[in-house]
Amino acid sequence: MSTALVTGASSGIGQAFAERLAADGHDLIVVGRRKDRLEALASSLPSVTVEVVVADLSTDEGIDAVAAVAADRSPAVLVNSAGVAHYGPMASLPAAKARELVGVKVVAPTMLTRAALPGMRDRGEGTIITVAGMLAFGGPAPASPLARAIYTGTLAHLVAWTQTLHGELAGTGVTVHVVCPGIVATEFHSVQGMDLSAVPRMSASDVVTGALAGIALGEVVSAPGLEDRTLLDAIFQADVAAFTAQSPTLATRYRS
Repeated sequence: MSTALVTGASSGIGQAFAERLAADGHDLIVVGRRKDRLEALASSLPSVTVEVVVADLSTDEGIDAVAAVAADRSPAVLVNSAGVAHYGPMASLPAAKARELVGVKVVAPTMLTRAALPGMRDRGEGTIITVAGMLAFGGPAPASPLARAIYTGTLAHLVAWTQTLHGELAGTGVTVHVVCPGIVATEFHSVQGMDLSAVPRMSASDVVTGALAGIALGEVVSAPGLEDRTLLDAIFQADVAAFTAQSPTLATRYRS
């Protein structure tokens, strides 16, 4: 039986991924900070083997510990779903929270993926799924009262990173995918004291369904709540057009 390693499995989207992958027959390695919740999840999935790994992915020690597990166990599926809820103006967001956010959403997925890849490449198969969000495309949007520059930047990183990694892994049998949901009905916002109960929100289970369906469709980037896929395609086509149109000559508009 193949094994899936899921971070952020103690709640929300990570827990939904763990439950779905278990239902599909995968043994699990579930990672999170809250041992009691991970053990409760393990108890609720008696049909598969569930290994609990308690780790804080905002720290180098936590990342290194889980990376060692990923390298040693070589899971068939890696789900980078750990998240942290730190919104706030960049100038006033405490340094510790800014570092934690970058650690969980940038450093951890990078290092865990790096650790899992050799085994996947050797086998000629494997799947890496990373959870980002539609805010990855929100940089040019009008200013929001919810200051979240660092958070938005981490999600944009995950999209570009996954797209580039997809190119690097072409022909290896390893699939990489990033899922970009909008607002999801989890405790992500409530832990920040935000009440979004009146706002329409997608379920965590639907996010997982969208990601897995996107993989089956061959999508590298999926947006479960976006009906018109051509909107994403237009973004990516414009990205490539701008990248390939660059010149070593200073553009006319910048000449005095």
